[in-house]
Parts: sequence; structure tokens; C-alpha cells
Amino acid sequence: MPTFEGLPGAVAVSHLRVYDWPTADGLRGGTPHLHLTCSEGYVVVGGTGSVQTLTASGFRQTPLEPGALVWFTPGTIHRLVNGGGLRIVVLMENSGLPEAGDAVLTLPPDRLADPDAYRAAVALPADGSEAEQERAARARRDLAVEGFLALRRATEAGDPEPLAAFHRAAAALVRPRAEDWRERWRRGAAAASEVTGEQLDAVARGDGGYLADACVHSEQPSAYGKFGMCGRLDVYRG
Repeated sequence: MPTFEGLPGAVAVSHLRVYDWPTADGLRGGTPHLHLTCSEGYVVVGGTGSVQTLTASGFRQTPLEPGALVWFTPGTIHRLVNGGGLRIVVLMENSGLPEAGDAVLTLPPDRLADPDAYRAAVALPADGSEAEQERAARARRDLAVEGFLALRRATEAGDPEPLAAFHRAAAALVRPRAEDWRERWRRGAAAASEVTGEQLDAVARGDGGYLADACVHSEQPSAYGKFGMCGRLDVYRG
């Protein structure tokens, strides 16, 4: 019987130390963005802060402190705010797809209309020094905060069109990658679900033979301190 040896449900895990860089509105934290096909969850393990979210239902701010568990569905614009030493274990659907492209930053509209302009604005210098990567990460964060604040003002004023326009632009930007993402889903979450179904069939037959194929996996982070959208990331291959 086939087995699925990835993390449970093909969820990816990373450790996040949220940026403490100041922003134009006086807060400190990460880069506002949304995911198009993935839910994401936070388990707070240290420090304090909040996550600001913006959906068609409006703006919300959820406090974060050790022990808190918060998650949100695709389409939720989210911005992490660091109140001091905020550290989070991040759970990402679809084998970590959010960190593999399923994210669109809330840049101003002129940067969203042109895919080349968007890619240039969000790219980090792959071979750049630590200082160069930090400057690029801060620059894209500041652009995204600018766009996020404009979307929040419009939504709170009762004008839904800017947020709807951002949703349309986000879908257009990622459309060329849909089939690649579908294959990642097939190998991950879809495969995990299919294996569970086969195991349930075996249990219904009273067949426990597949249990002899049990295995254990252990892994250390494959990278430490990567510049992510919300902070410095320690990531795992699994």
C-alpha cells in the first residue's frame, strides 16, 4: 500500500522571528500580503504583537502572545506587527506553497498592473550581501505597507472597489503558475488524503498489514535566517 512520508497533511513548518523594523505608521513588523490557494496558521512561541488582517468583511487586529493559535484562509491580507521579540511557528498549507510563490504583496496599484514591475519590486538579490538583502526586504515591506494602508482606508470608508481590484490583480499575477502549483498539490495534500482513504479501506476490511510499513523521520532546518515576507525564517525541506 502506498504511504505518504511528508509532514502530516503536507503542511510545512518554519520558525519565524518577526521583523522589528519601524514603518511609516509607527509600527514594527512584516510585509502585508495574501495567499491565493493556501491557509496559514501561527503558533506564538515568544514575545508579543498582533496580526492585522483585511478581508471583504473589514479590518481586524488579533493579539499575539505565547500560546496563541491563529489561522486564516486564502484571500486574507495579513500583516504581522512586532510588539517585542515576536517569534512564531508558522504552519503553511500545500507543502509550504506560500513561501514558494503563492503570495502577492499589497504593493501600490501601479506595481501590480505590470508583472515585470511587480517582480522587480519584490525580488531579493539572490547573491547579494546580508546588508543588500535586508535593504531590499525593507524596501518591498515599505511599499506593501503603503498599499495596505490605502486598502484599509478605502475599506473602512465603505469603498470595496480597491480591495476587489487588488484581488483581481493578484489572481492575474499568479495565473501563469497555476499548473505548477497544481502538481505540488497533487504530490502533497492530495496524495496524503488519498493514502488516508486507502488506509481507511484497509481498516474497514480488518487488514492491518500496512502498519508494518511504519517509519520515523527527523530533520533539522535546511536554512537559517532567510529573509521572508514577515521576518527571518528557519525552514525545513519536509
